[in-house]
Amino acid sequence: MSQLNIIILAAGKGTRMHSSLPKVLHEVGAKPILGHVIDCAKALSPDKVIVVYGFGGEIVKNAFSQENITWVNQAEQLGTGHAVQQAVPYLEDNAKTLILLGDVPLVDVESCKNLVAQSTHQLVIQSFNKADPTGYGRIVRSPDGQVNAIVEHKDATDAQRNILEVNTGIMAMPNKYLKKWLSRLTNNNAQGEYYLTDIVSLAVAEGVSVSAEITKDEWSVTGINSKSDLVQIERVHQSKIAQNLLNLGVTLKDASRLDVRGNLTCGRDVEIDVNCVFEGNVILGDFVKIAANCVIKNAVIADGTKIAAFTHIDDTEIGQNSRIGPFARLRPGTTLAADTHIGNFVELKNAQVDIGSKVNHLSYIGDTTIGKHVNVGAGTITCNYDGANKFRTVIEDGAFIGSDSQLVAPVTIGKNATIAAGSTITKDAPADALTLCRAREQKSIVGWQRPVKIKK
Repeated sequence: MSQLNIIILAAGKGTRMHSSLPKVLHEVGAKPILGHVIDCAKALSPDKVIVVYGFGGEIVKNAFSQENITWVNQAEQLGTGHAVQQAVPYLEDNAKTLILLGDVPLVDVESCKNLVAQSTHQLVIQSFNKADPTGYGRIVRSPDGQVNAIVEHKDATDAQRNILEVNTGIMAMPNKYLKKWLSRLTNNNAQGEYYLTDIVSLAVAEGVSVSAEITKDEWSVTGINSKSDLVQIERVHQSKIAQNLLNLGVTLKDASRLDVRGNLTCGRDVEIDVNCVFEGNVILGDFVKIAANCVIKNAVIADGTKIAAFTHIDDTEIGQNSRIGPFARLRPGTTLAADTHIGNFVELKNAQVDIGSKVNHLSYIGDTTIGKHVNVGAGTITCNYDGANKFRTVIEDGAFIGSDSQLVAPVTIGKNATIAAGSTITKDAPADALTLCRAREQKSIVGWQRPVKIKK
């Protein structure tokens, strides 16, 4: 198999974006536009990826510092042909080159593979039929269907402007041809630029075959030039994600009201209500249900768990058959075991909650380890910060924390201990005892028995 070089043209300023951020760094699905194109390139297993950059300079390079990319600066914006010329010193003589555009984030990997496969001895262009081709270069074919030229809109005749088949800018060819054609480009046109599309007429003149593959997926070849374009592409991107989830058996209450800004992996019989946002890497187990208006980031949610509406989850692991929300906030470092309940207006940060424990109402639990089958009453606060340092609270198995309690860390609540409502606990509370602290005193009643639930 011959070698493959990929050139990504990403030097444009994107004036119509009206932004100081380079166009290719604006995001689709929480990933830079250029990042999507680089991912497509890597999926083709190339020997070399060359990105021609310009506006934004080091900002663009730094955004992809972890990628194995050859960066080439186009200091002057003199056209697409000029941009590719900057990459010539890095092209391998015996390779093919695929040219991609840095502002086309939904570029299709399979279509690119097809172009590369057909380009061993010819120039292959990706084209599509545009209902309104204004502004696009037209594909000019001979009566037998062969491509004769690509004519830019400003240079086209009236007859040529009636052609609906247009150039996408994506093309593939052997480097032995590309290098020769690039050296012969001129800027004798209405724009005074070096057009990459002029290599078509040069190929025809040499008797090299030129073909155009028409794609039916216009979005896969659509570039972003404005914030309006960005919004449209974002919706198309999200629609593709939603359709894939539906194909895998996920139930979406409304596929048009879903945002995946990263990777979402779902088990069987998952249900997702409207207006949910998934960021980073999220894994949902079998039979997980996500209610409306939740934001979930970098989380693993195990089988059978139900997330109620308006819950925010960030960098958290949740065990099987748990119940979270509504209006709960789980912050980084939180781990919940199976059968836990975290209720409305409860915030957890760097907290570990063991099997069967409950924090159901209006509480802040930070830097805390909670054992098995603990009940934390409404309005409880673990006071983990003294103004300078963080300290940890430990609540052991079976403890019961009465409502409106403050546990001032560092403090340990013993196994099966009970904290009376309204207490401010500053010392360790012993196991199997009632501890209360009201007014100025704190005392423990050894042998006190917790009330037993009366069966009705």
